[in-house]
Amino acid sequence: MKLLTSFLLLISVSFSAISVENTQAKLLLEQLSNSLRQLNFSTSFVVVKNNQAEPYHWIHGVSKENIELEILALLNGPRRDILRKGNTVSYIEPKSPAYSVTSNYLSSPIPSILSGNISNLEENYHFVSVGRSRILGRAAQLVRIVAKDTHRFDYWLWLDQTTGLLLKLAVITRQGQLLEQIQFTHLEVSDTLSENLLNLQSAELPKVMDMKSVEQLTDLSWKVNWLPHGFKKVNANRHQVNNNKKSVEFILFNDGLVNISVSIGNSKERQRAMEYANDGATLVLNEVKNNIEISVVGKIPPETARQILTSITFINKPKP
Repeated sequence: MKLLTSFLLLISVSFSAISVENTQAKLLLEQLSNSLRQLNFSTSFVVVKNNQAEPYHWIHGVSKENIELEILALLNGPRRDILRKGNTVSYIEPKSPAYSVTSNYLSSPIPSILSGNISNLEENYHFVSVGRSRILGRAAQLVRIVAKDTHRFDYWLWLDQTTGLLLKLAVITRQGQLLEQIQFTHLEVSDTLSENLLNLQSAELPKVMDMKSVEQLTDLSWKVNWLPHGFKKVNANRHQVNNNKKSVEFILFNDGLVNISVSIGNSKERQRAMEYANDGATLVLNEVKNNIEISVVGKIPPETARQILTSITFINKPKP
């Protein structure tokens, strides 16, 4: 009886420790979310994938009117700047006309949910506080966002203990394979807006794009019959690809952290077997059947993408 009592006590203590660990991890992620929205910071980071590195410079601040201001610049190759003033995001590229869209988030390698409501991830992920290490010369706390099933990857985040900001992020398979990582190389936090953000505050951004030119769809010519639990449709439209006359029907699904896009269009090829391609953690799966090309794209395992693609059924052929 004493042995049984001791065993039950050990289990109880273990579960209590796990609960405290998970609560601590969520609090750290909530601090990260608050810091990303409330602090004035200038930082640089490198996205490492496929043995290549993409460097970025990211500036964020909050005006006296409590309006968030952001600039994200890709530092290699053709210049590409993304600007945000409140809920207006502008895209500036040298070879394309500048335009703006209505959004509260930049299109960035950093998942937007990290500055949003962390509780939205709890349906599909566990939070685990692991231990401390040293990143960028700073004391950092490692927090793991662990998928509850095999259809997603895990995310490891190293958070600055002083500011709560992100210092490193890695996308990991369940087998422990590193697929992609973001390493911060510079971080500066200040009490005032930087000169660049002061200029952005007074700048006139490009006109917000008229989304009426993108045909929003309620009735598709096809249906996705299987998705991993927790993924919900956030957008569906018909648009042209690469400024040609080819029309594609597109659905975007999201589980809070990960986007999965499925697109279908007519093809000149009659048949093409499934083809996989990887861009770091992002998988692209294509197949052509009966002159119809199907594509599945997302940070998901190959088998998950295959199950999504093979579940698609057609009501009628997509419009040309």
